[in-house]
Amino acid sequence: MSTPPDRVDGLLAQWADQRPELEVAPLEVVARIARVSHHLDRVVDTFLAQIELKWWEVDVLGALRRAGPPFRLSPGELSDRLLVTSGTMTTRVDRLEQRGFVAREPAAHDGRSVVVSLTATGRDAIDTAMEPHLANLKHALEPLSLNRQKELADVLRAWLLALEGRAPDELLPPG
Repeated sequence: MSTPPDRVDGLLAQWADQRPELEVAPLEVVARIARVSHHLDRVVDTFLAQIELKWWEVDVLGALRRAGPPFRLSPGELSDRLLVTSGTMTTRVDRLEQRGFVAREPAAHDGRSVVVSLTATGRDAIDTAMEPHLANLKHALEPLSLNRQKELADVLRAWLLALEGRAPDELLPPG
């Protein structure tokens, strides 16, 4: 049984028609990942809106929760773990602090530094959100068998390790 064509097949056919000399094979992977990402963003955002959270809030609260007791990290550690700039992290922490999910506290080792701590409200929010959030993601993956999900995870892990092990300028083609 062959898989029916998708929208990416359509755009590849259009490029082949208009610019047959182009090697468009990378789009078979990258365009599909972009489209899957777009759909997953919609699925996750729609679900999280129902429980009055945003994806980035779950990301930050989850990082603090996974840190274990006492559920605190420096803003720099959060930025590194979540792959966002320090400015973005400051804005996110400000918003989470306004909601009562996190608190800034002086760092024990250096009174000039701060750590971001998960409050009881923040811990309740992330603990309550995780089971239904994971169920929502599981539902989004249902079109793939468990074996296909594992294969995809393995392939993406290998690619991610290769990308994360290289400097940004090494990701560009030579020349």
